[in-house]
Amino acid sequence: MVLGGGEADGTGCALGSTDSGMDRTLEAVYGAGGTGTGTGTGTGTGARGSGGLGASAPHVSRWLGDIRTYFPSSVVQVMQRDAIDRLGLASLLLEPEMLEAVEPDVHLVGTLLSLNKAMPETSRETARAVVRKVVAELEKRLAARTRSTLTGALDRSAKVSRPRHHDIDWNRTIRANLKNYLPEHGTIVPERLIGYGRAARSVKKDVILCVDQSGSMASSVVYASVFGAVLASMRTLDTRLVVFDTNVVDLTEDLDDPVDVLFGTQLGGGTDINRALAYCQSRISRPAETVVVLISDLYEGGIREEMLKRVAAMKAAGVRFVTLLALSDEGAPSYDREHAAALAALGAPAFACTPDLFPEVMAAALEKRPLPIPA
Repeated sequence: MVLGGGEADGTGCALGSTDSGMDRTLEAVYGAGGTGTGTGTGTGTGARGSGGLGASAPHVSRWLGDIRTYFPSSVVQVMQRDAIDRLGLASLLLEPEMLEAVEPDVHLVGTLLSLNKAMPETSRETARAVVRKVVAELEKRLAARTRSTLTGALDRSAKVSRPRHHDIDWNRTIRANLKNYLPEHGTIVPERLIGYGRAARSVKKDVILCVDQSGSMASSVVYASVFGAVLASMRTLDTRLVVFDTNVVDLTEDLDDPVDVLFGTQLGGGTDINRALAYCQSRISRPAETVVVLISDLYEGGIREEMLKRVAAMKAAGVRFVTLLALSDEGAPSYDREHAAALAALGAPAFACTPDLFPEVMAAALEKRPLPIPA
């Protein structure tokens, strides 16, 4: 009623683009066409007077994205519940035709997870099946390369001084023995051999993934859960997964099944990075052997100065701290540039990372060499 619009409002004032968008998302559920069973033609981004979301997954996904743009988390949850009740979206989520209408991907998983709290029990198994299919495809694409890259990084970081011939790291050995070059023979006498260490049975490195689960980070949460499961499967790494909004949840115990991890998240809500880092900091026992990866758009709702102090303290203790603005294929999202600059000044540059680049970023962090920051 406040937004009005159309010929009936009598004000003669046109709505701006943002207000028009809000009006359309409300019209889809609460307008004249929003009282049926989800068979209207409106999409949440269409013309006024054509409320409803339509009986197709793309319309539902688009509308869910719109309401997260215009309304706070508490309102979004109410609108989602109302949409399910008024438009019959619960039955839509159960129909195989709905999932066949679009290619299951990370974005669809994000949509289903955003509906998690409002989803009827009868829909959960269908939703889990969709999420499991996407997770399996991601693991197939990313797992082998991640394990191979990180195993190599861990082996290279474990130097041995008496390696077998096939374990010799010739590049390092030559650099270490340049002073022993004999020009008359045109050769180097390798007094000291450096080799690749074989992967030890004991844990070599600790990894903490600290993931922002605010609504804008949906794709990053999906990828982080998959990578967390892959890292947790490596014996030479001790991996912890922490997700946060204004609360902090440790999902490490669920890392054997990334689907359980994803359904343990709650997309939306505020952000308290400082609180999350305080928890992560309390779990660090070997700073020099620990990598902390913060995945967040850095819109801090907590205490900014304390957040930066914690990062500085961890780095001073020897922790390798990595800040990723996103872990997705979409590139850099909207993010807090002031916080990103402050972290860069502390030696923790913030950048967006694609899933394909993530293994290289982790390998560099484990070997304590410069990160492959995208240009």
